[in-house]
Amino acid sequence: MTGLRERKRARTHAAISEAAIALFLEHGFDQVSVVQVAEAAEVSKRTLFAYFPTKEDLVIHRFADHEDEAARVVRARPAEVGPLTALREHFLAGLRDRDPITGLNDIPQVLAFARLVRDTPALLARSVGFQEGSRRALAAALVDTAGTPELTARLAASWVVGTHWLLSMDNLDALSAGATAEARYPAAVRDAETAFTSLSEGLGTSL
Repeated sequence: MTGLRERKRARTHAAISEAAIALFLEHGFDQVSVVQVAEAAEVSKRTLFAYFPTKEDLVIHRFADHEDEAARVVRARPAEVGPLTALREHFLAGLRDRDPITGLNDIPQVLAFARLVRDTPALLARSVGFQEGSRRALAAALVDTAGTPELTARLAASWVVGTHWLLSMDNLDALSAGATAEARYPAAVRDAETAFTSLSEGLGTSL
């Protein structure tokens, strides 16, 4: 019974999210009301808020798995691999795989979703909150797994998360201007290599 209930909740959660994203992409985030989303998903407004406490959550929840991604990479790395090396390789792998979180994915729906977040102030502000969560998680991972002093870990985490965001936004800007992911890829790799080299030089041997 518990499994059935959980599957039903998952289906309802997905249906509400998909209805919301479709409406937001078609009409704009600010132009669509929560009531319209509930009607499209065929649920009550009360049910919608039980799954998504705020309107922004209808979109931002899709980033939830990425909030502690950098921390997970650091914690899962082999003992002989430094944290910054592991993060660099992970980002480069994301570029190769066209992971949307790198900004290098030109599938129309994915690109439209990324633009929606970037171009909607309320959603962009919430994404900044996810960056703060990512910084805290990464700093804790550096302290726990690399013995990095707390202040150094916090500084490093801020630089890494900020660098990831900058690289992703640059890629998104290039695709929004008409470049394909394939055409942008070489420059995206060069930019990532340059950025991580600068991080390595700035952090010295601490990571």
